[in-house]
Amino acid sequence: MPRFTTRPQLRGDFGMVASTHWLASATGMSVLERGGNAFDAAVAAGFTLQVVEPHLNGPGGEVPVIFQAAGGPPRVLCGQGVAPAAATLEAFSGMDRVPGSGVLAATVPGSFDAWMLLLRDHGTMTVRDVLDHAIGLAERGYPVLDRISAAIAALEPVFTRHWTGSAAVYLPHGRVPAVGTRLRNPALAAAYRRIVTEAESGGGGREARIDAARRSWSQGFVAESVAAFLTTPVPSAEGEPQRGLLTSQDMADWSASYEDPVNVPYGAHTVHKTGPWGQGPSMLQQLRLAEALGTSGEGADFVHRVTEAAKLAFADREAWYGDPDFTDVPLKDLLSAGYAADRAALVDDARASLETRPGSVAGRTPFTPPLYLSGEAPADRTTGEPTVRRGDTCHVDVVDAHGNMVSATPSGGWLTSSPVIPALGFPLGTRAQMFWLDPASPNSLEPGKRPRTTLSPTLVTREDGQAVLAIGTPGGDQQDQWTFTALLRILNGVEDLQEALDAPMFHTNAFPSSFHPRETIPGDLVVEPGLGEETIAELRRRGHRVQLSAPWSLGRLAAVARDPETGELRAAADARGAQGYAAGR
Repeated sequence: MPRFTTRPQLRGDFGMVASTHWLASATGMSVLERGGNAFDAAVAAGFTLQVVEPHLNGPGGEVPVIFQAAGGPPRVLCGQGVAPAAATLEAFSGMDRVPGSGVLAATVPGSFDAWMLLLRDHGTMTVRDVLDHAIGLAERGYPVLDRISAAIAALEPVFTRHWTGSAAVYLPHGRVPAVGTRLRNPALAAAYRRIVTEAESGGGGREARIDAARRSWSQGFVAESVAAFLTTPVPSAEGEPQRGLLTSQDMADWSASYEDPVNVPYGAHTVHKTGPWGQGPSMLQQLRLAEALGTSGEGADFVHRVTEAAKLAFADREAWYGDPDFTDVPLKDLLSAGYAADRAALVDDARASLETRPGSVAGRTPFTPPLYLSGEAPADRTTGEPTVRRGDTCHVDVVDAHGNMVSATPSGGWLTSSPVIPALGFPLGTRAQMFWLDPASPNSLEPGKRPRTTLSPTLVTREDGQAVLAIGTPGGDQQDQWTFTALLRILNGVEDLQEALDAPMFHTNAFPSSFHPRETIPGDLVVEPGLGEETIAELRRRGHRVQLSAPWSLGRLAAVARDPETGELRAAADARGAQGYAAGR
């Protein structure tokens, strides 16, 4: 395959930020230039993303973070809020799935506390420092991209008829904002300004003020505003009144937390992911399968083996993954080389599988979810995390000269999820839609449980334990397919990050979607035309049901890297979507 890049890979030794929006990357770089470290920069960039990509994430959403402080081990910060205390199976009686929109699907908003905890424990700056850019952009306005305008246009009937709080923010002057105009969110700016004021009025040092900001969110005026908004029924997208389950006590009872990552070795490197409350271990299963299958190179063989491995790994995701605080996930067995070898034997190099085939582990019977075939499930105009063509999630990676490295995938609380709370300027999220309502599922809905999400940042270390790569992408179920493909290219010898990200992408939807209405498309394979006519024809010959996507439409990857020997830093951001950029020097 000829080498091709849309822009140069960045190189330097001071600091690098790569994200899905240039304003977030610029924010992170500004923080580094002012003396902040990678953690300060990631937090500031994360808050900026909430403002400038409101169709992709928001303060009512969540964020998983995987990071390594210089000289320390890789760690995971869980910013995934849990199901409310009232979110029982009985509360959804008469439904076969949790709705994809509306306040019924809200879990505890987790991103604010997670960002603040990361700032307190690993950053150097203040609450004001990291919120300054986000507040300014919300007050003065930020440029409306075509995807924001299109998302608002699709929801205009819902906003005008049912979600008046959303209309007040996203339909200025009663109209869909045109591409290139500026959109403001004064209510969100005021909420963040109040948090800054309350944090600084309490006295104490930097850490005490950050904790005061966390209390303003989870126990103060933010939680009170959420509770007040939910005291009366809230209209769904169809105008049906819904009584939300989330309470201020749910918010007060939860906080972000640290845990060890899950990892597997691959060659001279180790790849680290979140636990099975996210889909991250599915990438690790794919790495084990790639070793067993000898997957490398490009062309039809590469695409076929990666796709067939993904089908097996994601079938196991639905069968076994869930919050390990509530369910026994046999992760050691699932990530073993022996299990991968057994699973790899199911791959037929000559023929694509049209089946969903979870594995049996330690004599246990896997959970098999219902299969809603494409076209058979009910439509939902505001369903969960949209496909990449309509936007989905955000991502940011940061590395500094000290060797601190951060990878984060903020999501949830989209403007399409539920009505904006007028006093706060943002809607709640809908992450509970990822639960199954079948008690046999390891990801069955339970109060206080984390939904098994798709959010999946990645950190890579070398043999001596030092971090060398952070990478990730938006994309729901596709995250650990697109990132896996790029990562496999990098670990197998593609040295230019931009080249690895720009290479043609593909993915499959041949397993239950994580989002309402939970569709499955057997044999599905979505490919970019850049794979080439010969490769695409061969994939069809092997039985893949190929869908040809638009050029440059699959993925919005970002990555940063560090060479511990020389101190050189590198960064790249996917040109797809025309808004992701890297910055650094």
